[in-house]
This record gives sequence, C-alpha cells and structure tokens, in this order.
Amino acid sequence: MKILIACESSGIVRDAFRAYGHDAWSCDLKATERPGPHIQGDVLAYLNDGWDMMIAHPPCTHLSVSGAHLFAAKRADGRQQSAIGFFMLLAGAKIKYKAVENPVSIMSTLWRKPDQIIQPWMFGHPESKKTCLWLTNLPKLVPTDVLTLPECGYWANQTPSHQNKLGPSAERATIRSRTYWNIALAMAEQWTKYLAEVA
Repeated sequence: MKILIACESSGIVRDAFRAYGHDAWSCDLKATERPGPHIQGDVLAYLNDGWDMMIAHPPCTHLSVSGAHLFAAKRADGRQQSAIGFFMLLAGAKIKYKAVENPVSIMSTLWRKPDQIIQPWMFGHPESKKTCLWLTNLPKLVPTDVLTLPECGYWANQTPSHQNKLGPSAERATIRSRTYWNIALAMAEQWTKYLAEVA
C-alpha cells in the first residue's frame, strides 16, 4: 500500500511500515532524521497524491491540555485556531484508512473523543505518555506487552511529581514527539494484517 506518514521527521513509523513491504513515505517541514523516502515540505500539498493510508501526527503544541495555562494567549493571537484548522484538514483528508495521533488535547471536545488511548507501557516500553488515536476504517491496536508499574510508583520518563524529565531546549518538542518503536511496529503489523483480511 502507498502510505503517508504525515508530520513525521523521525522516520520511525515510516520504517516500520516499510518493513512490512509498504511504499511508506514520511512528510514534514523538517528533513528526515534517518535515511528513507521522505518529502520535506507542507504535507497539505501532498494529501491528494493517491495514498491508501495515512498516519498523521499533527503538532500538539497549541492543542495539548498540558499547556492549558497558555490557551488564552494562544487563542488571542490565533495560534490555537491555526493548529485546530491544520488538525482538521488532516482528519478530513480523502484517504480511506487513517489514524490521527495526538496527546490528550482539546480536539476530544472540539471534534470528537478518540477511538483509543494507548500508553508506551502497553507495548513494552517502561514509560508513560498517554496518546489518543482517532481511527477511520482501522481497528484499535491490541497491546503487545503490558508492563506492570514499578515499585517506585512512576515510570522511567517521569519524576515523582509526574513531570517529564526533559528540560527546556530547542529539541524538546522533537524528542517528545517521536513515536515509540514498539507502537510503530504494532501499527504496521496489526494494520497490515487487518488490511489483508478485508482486501
């Protein structure tokens, strides 16, 4: 299948799908971090290029509820409306099979509740990062390796106050936006199997 991984510069989800034989391409304003088929540019210009599937990761900076204390300023200067508009253009793309991924955000209220919320620890990564999936013609992911919370009561990427350990930096958003490899593999494996069954 011809698959678009929208708003991905890491190449992680792209490479997982390519491992299953798909013609998968990542697209982002930034260059790809790892060699592979990548379109560097505005993904909106490529949405109608005959894709069979899209996994989209629209920027969450102005949508995530973790930044709610900044919402008033972001509404006042238009940043939030712009982010909402971009999210909805991806969600409404004329592509049959779609998954739109974001952290817990205002889109659950403004658009609709996600079809599924997943965590890295459901796929073998000892970390917590609640991630919403809005699915179109795709099944929910089945956890592959559910871990038990360690005795300390919090996951490796959190402090006792449950704040991520990554300090402010130019790369913080990029690092935090990378999809966990086991989640990417679960998407590629499970959705490839599903599409073979419904073909």
